Amino acid sequence: MARRRKMDPERKAFINSLLEHYQPKDAQDIQDMLKDLLGETLQGMLEAEMDDHLGYSKYDYKNKETDDSRNGYSPKTVTSSMGTIDLDIPRDRKGDFEPQIVKKNQTDISNIEDQVLSMYAKGMTTRDISAHLKDVYGVDASAEMISHMTDRILPIAKEWQNRPLERKYAIVFMDAVHFHVREDNRTVKKAVYVAIGVKLNGKREVLGMWVGGNESAKYWLSVLNEIKNRGVEDIMIVSVDGLTGFGDAIHAVFPQAEIQRCIVHQIRYSTKFISYKDLRPFMADLKLVYKADTEDLALTALDDLEEKWGKKYPASIGSWRNNWTQLSTYFKYPSEIRKLIYTTNSIENFNRQLRKVTKSKTIFPTDDALFKMLYLAMMDVTKKWTGKAWDWGLTLDQLCIYFGDRIQPVDID
Repeated sequence: MARRRKMDPERKAFINSLLEHYQPKDAQDIQDMLKDLLGETLQGMLEAEMDDHLGYSKYDYKNKETDDSRNGYSPKTVTSSMGTIDLDIPRDRKGDFEPQIVKKNQTDISNIEDQVLSMYAKGMTTRDISAHLKDVYGVDASAEMISHMTDRILPIAKEWQNRPLERKYAIVFMDAVHFHVREDNRTVKKAVYVAIGVKLNGKREVLGMWVGGNESAKYWLSVLNEIKNRGVEDIMIVSVDGLTGFGDAIHAVFPQAEIQRCIVHQIRYSTKFISYKDLRPFMADLKLVYKADTEDLALTALDDLEEKWGKKYPASIGSWRNNWTQLSTYFKYPSEIRKLIYTTNSIENFNRQLRKVTKSKTIFPTDDALFKMLYLAMMDVTKKWTGKAWDWGLTLDQLCIYFGDRIQPVDID
């Protein structure tokens, strides 16, 4: 039986918009469509080069600090991997402009067209990209010009951020990662709020990335409202860290969602109070709590833990008691679901990959500069998200039993 090709909803929506605009009838029409898109991209990059050369964008005369100006276009035909493409090469009045993405006398641009965004997505700085293009392709592209080129991805990134989402998600992981950004002539630490959803077909997708201030339940509330406004009607389970008020924010928007507080975060917090000499025996006793087979056994182990260590470390034991409602959610589920929800490690691994890509930039000049790099990095990382969660068939069976009135066959793709 032939394998059915499946697409993510955002990619499907993008392709449908292209098909509606171009209305191709056959494979040749599709080839022509792709060639046209490539031509528009190259034309935009040429315009960015001219902006960089003159120091101001088209019609932005207030920032003009040169006696040079635009002077129309010269037609040019180049050969690409998509076939021949007609371009309009910008000219300046002084005749000093030397286009670099498509150089003078260059007629073949095969395999060059996506290099800048690909390198930027892997964390290379604009100066590194500039040096690489010079060494490999002989293209003289300044760091500022490359920055202008990558800025043209922002409308696409914003469109992705506002795309419609699935009606229902089995699990949603939420966490924040922090970066330094310039704001009002000072450097501030900003949280990027990240949400990753597991769809009812077992596949993952990044719901969005929001650049905000310090992490707070109030900002998470606005994120959750945006997720709902983009079409999400129900979430079965939400896995989060121990941020104060997080659970209240979730239930304010999705009142039926079950909340699982990250056990790993809780362990890290509770062991802060434990002296080094007691750490190993304390952890052995604590393991009996979170590794228990049932909630009743876990509560018995917690009673034993409190009896043994409670007087010496009351804050540590108290943190488990006070947060038990959200810490113990996973006990009601079988192992297939437990291992998915008891920790936010999956989203922390994603955030770690974002940090790996962005480590070359310690400070971002603007929120848009940060979002642009995170979007490209996210697209690069999620290319590998092609499979389903392990044993998803068993997991889905369990979810349908636990949430039978909220999961219908029509919801499962």
